[in-house]
Amino acid sequence: QVQLVETGGGLVQAGGSLRLSCAASGRTASRYALGWFRQTPGKERYFLARITSGGNTYYADSVKGRFTIARDNAKNTVSLQINSLKPEDTAVYYCAADSRGWFLRAGTVDEYDYWGQGTQVTVSS
Repeated sequence: QVQLVETGGGLVQAGGSLRLSCAASGRTASRYALGWFRQTPGKERYFLARITSGGNTYYADSVKGRFTIARDNAKNTVSLQINSLKPEDTAVYYCAADSRGWFLRAGTVDEYDYWGQGTQVTVSS
């Protein structure tokens, strides 16, 4: 079992930066791949980035160069650094855990086993 709690959301001006964090707890948390998604009202949850248990990363094309995912297995945390924020980045951001710790692809929402509660990011212009 894995529990996930996101923090770090808030109100940021366009062009700024934000770092989201997700604390993972559970006996086998270090064996899971961890991903970040975001969702706005009326839209499906959208994949952003994934990091495997070994630290390999995979990004959606739309966020390459601006978003960076990293994990600290010693602390059981995963972060998402977002630079050059745009108003369209406004969304609820979620972290998720996938038992396929080696899998270096986006993965669908249904393929992730556990989800955090989400943290709101609002970007003003």
